[in-house]
Amino acid sequence: MPKVININGRPVGEGYPTYIIAEIGINHNGDLDIAKKLIDTAVLAGCDAVKFQKRTPELCVPPEQRDLLRETPWGLITYLDYRYRVEFGQTEYAEIDRYCRERGIAWFASCWDIPSVEFIEQFDPVCYKIASASLTDDELLRCINAKGRPVILSTGMSTMDEITHAMSLLDQERLLIAHATSSYPCKPEELNLRMIPTLHQMFDSPIGYSGHEVGLQTTYAAVVLGACFVERHITLDRAMWGSDQAASLEPQGLLRLVRDVRVIEKSMGDGVKRVYDSELPSRNKLRRVVKAS
Repeated sequence: MPKVININGRPVGEGYPTYIIAEIGINHNGDLDIAKKLIDTAVLAGCDAVKFQKRTPELCVPPEQRDLLRETPWGLITYLDYRYRVEFGQTEYAEIDRYCRERGIAWFASCWDIPSVEFIEQFDPVCYKIASASLTDDELLRCINAKGRPVILSTGMSTMDEITHAMSLLDQERLLIAHATSSYPCKPEELNLRMIPTLHQMFDSPIGYSGHEVGLQTTYAAVVLGACFVERHITLDRAMWGSDQAASLEPQGLLRLVRDVRVIEKSMGDGVKRVYDSELPSRNKLRRVVKAS
């Protein structure tokens, strides 16, 4: 049986309710008011946590891309300037931390570089997420592991050898693994949801799902296949500007996701055949017992 790992007092693993993460990421477009509205959406839906992304732009943007021009809501600017525009700093994250505590929801971030880890650490995050793009950054993984917090490892665009190597750098007692496919939005035929039970068989860690598809059906399927946690991007409006908006859930979609996942959990049962008390009236009225002669 996969291990159960505690995130902020909440057990995550087989036999416990699915831990549902609303990925805000950078869908706030650098606007704190939008970030707060997305936090409110996650709280209203009943999510367990919200997740952001934290980068140091000059470290994460390759030199050859820094001066490339990009059309943005702020006009035609360089890609590096764009990355700074959507990056929250001390003031914004202090307010996010305060607001999430006020609203009673956990928050954390995927950190794309070591200074970002050190920055987020001041807020005592409930866990860290290692983005699929960072899975092969050994130095970053060692830094995150040294913080002693639960770690969610996302496995998109990765080979099994790369996943196994990344796991060797992380404390298995605090590790959760997320199946993912890193295309936005992802085509259903590339989701490969059967990797969820495969990962359950291979590793002694809670296995979850980070989805980038359009719609809800396949996330439900991930839960049925054994995902102990699920993560979906959220947005106020999929038509908003930004690279992740199209693969995100709008508020009504997030509400349906959480509601339906909880119904699915109730319906799964334990696999032991029984006759329920609610069946007895029908059994007594309709059941024919014919003995073979």
